[in-house]
Amino acid sequence: MMLLTVACAGLFFNAGAQKIKGSDTMLPLSQRAAESYMKAFPSRAVTVTGGGSGVGIAALVEGTTDLAQSSRKIKFDETRRLREKGESVTGVTVAHDALAVIVHPSNAVDRLTREQLEGIFTGKIKNWKEVGGADLKIVPYARETSSGTYEFFKESVLENKNYVNGIMSMPATGAVMQSVSQTRGAIGYVGLAYLNEEVKSLRVSYDGGQVYVAPSVATAKDETYPVVRALYYYYTTRTAERARPFIDYLLSAEGQRVVSEVGFITVE
Repeated sequence: MMLLTVACAGLFFNAGAQKIKGSDTMLPLSQRAAESYMKAFPSRAVTVTGGGSGVGIAALVEGTTDLAQSSRKIKFDETRRLREKGESVTGVTVAHDALAVIVHPSNAVDRLTREQLEGIFTGKIKNWKEVGGADLKIVPYARETSSGTYEFFKESVLENKNYVNGIMSMPATGAVMQSVSQTRGAIGYVGLAYLNEEVKSLRVSYDGGQVYVAPSVATAKDETYPVVRALYYYYTTRTAERARPFIDYLLSAEGQRVVSEVGFITVE
């Protein structure tokens, strides 16, 4: 689990640092936004912790965080548990993200259809030569089940089919990046903000191979890239007073500038 505590001089806001926890995808955004927020409001402190969307929402239910950062929508069972505690929950979309499919830079394959991705991650396609690549075993990497990215990929790309048994499950996005960058036959998926030169992102087709589009801020904005999702902050009636100022800041022009700088897509 990744942890960042962003500290500042001065008094703590509401007698303690505001806590944000959850989505690993959203860590770069929350970290940078917290730093910018506390420059604007020097008397306030924010702590940001990863662990996955499910972990963040569970912490919100348990009352151990003020804000849950999530790359998926909250589930019915999670809202039910909050209602049983007399709490209601509010979700706010603060950005959008294009989910990039990544491979080792040496991989000759540069495009895949949704159907091919489904075959790879469900275990039906096992060798890169089956999709126009080298005679090399495919090594798929996924996020762990508590990850909103894991669930979104399963829903959007696999059309809710199960991942192949024994798939390599990584505890954090950084671990996916590292594993794919070091494994010639690897394939994985990460949020747009994590892309770097150590991996290669693929063009993806959702129309059976007629049009392939690369992930980018521009293609996500114009909706030509097909694997795009909303990023959320969730708070409860109990945490609203502490949570809303940070959310309002992130939705402001300055906050959305941070969204863009980190590599996500702003809320229009």
